[in-house]
Amino acid sequence: MRVHARIDAPELPNVPAEAQRAEALGFDGVAIQENAFDTLLHAALAAEHTSRVAVATHIAVAFARSPMLTAYAAWDIQRLSEGRFELGLGTQVKGHIERRFSNVWSSPVPRMREYAGSLRAIWDSWQNGTPLDYRGDHYSFTLMSPYYNPGPLPYPPIPLYTAAVGPGMSRMAGELFDGIIIHRFSTADYTREVMMPAFEKGIQESGRRSDMEGMVVTGGGFVIMGATEAKVTRGREQARGQIAWYASTRTYKRVMDHHGWGEVCLRLHRMSLEGRWDAMPSEVTDEMLDTFCLYGTYDKLAAKAQERYGGYATIISLGMPADRGHDDRLGALVEELRG
Repeated sequence: MRVHARIDAPELPNVPAEAQRAEALGFDGVAIQENAFDTLLHAALAAEHTSRVAVATHIAVAFARSPMLTAYAAWDIQRLSEGRFELGLGTQVKGHIERRFSNVWSSPVPRMREYAGSLRAIWDSWQNGTPLDYRGDHYSFTLMSPYYNPGPLPYPPIPLYTAAVGPGMSRMAGELFDGIIIHRFSTADYTREVMMPAFEKGIQESGRRSDMEGMVVTGGGFVIMGATEAKVTRGREQARGQIAWYASTRTYKRVMDHHGWGEVCLRLHRMSLEGRWDAMPSEVTDEMLDTFCLYGTYDKLAAKAQERYGGYATIISLGMPADRGHDDRLGALVEELRG
């Protein structure tokens, strides 16, 4: 199992120090989310200031970007990192694509299928000189003059992953991608009973391989940790608000339905429309917290992580607390997880 550090630094000047901290602590990689910043820009900075760790986007919002622009950025980061970049994509939900990014929403699985096909066609053109001729319903790319071709790279192909929640995207991830990023808003039961069977079915139908060998699965859920029980308890309560926020999005209702909590999702959605954000965490019960979260002090977390993720995950991502006073214990946890 590889262990990645989540880099949540919203300010660009803080990225180098956080990436270097992760490398010094023994993490195998850094995983950069796309929240209130550009994940690809942050990934480039992390790559520039490290020498060993993988640099991954978990995730970059695909539908907000042209595949051509994503292809160029990924190519640049792969060159800068000397082959350490991993591109994780996600669709985002309809409201954000239309109202935050002012882009067109369409059925996500067919569109993401074409997004992956576009990237591979563009990269093949640059690496091998193959004429660019990708034509789809959502994306078409037929022009690549030498002036705009960055040329081949002396590094392995860029690993391509997609985030998923539902069985359709999970199946397509197995069929076309190099791995799947299990959404943070997931549970162990939902992952094992819904997502992984669909992912494995996609692998079998692809004809690329006969089993999971070589495929990457990044474990989801909320991992809450700290040096003391008090810090873990505080983190657990903060997660209650994050879970309420995710659960208010009807796109994720299928996860709540799996546990019989669909009505809570609808209630939270209504509360979000009314602007009752402060009241929403109270709708998340302790049972929900225990189902969505893995939590414990540094010395106890490894065994719990093995129990939850050992059956399917090849990568897990951990946040790095701002307090560096217990980095020795965090480093020991990373080593224990890797072992």
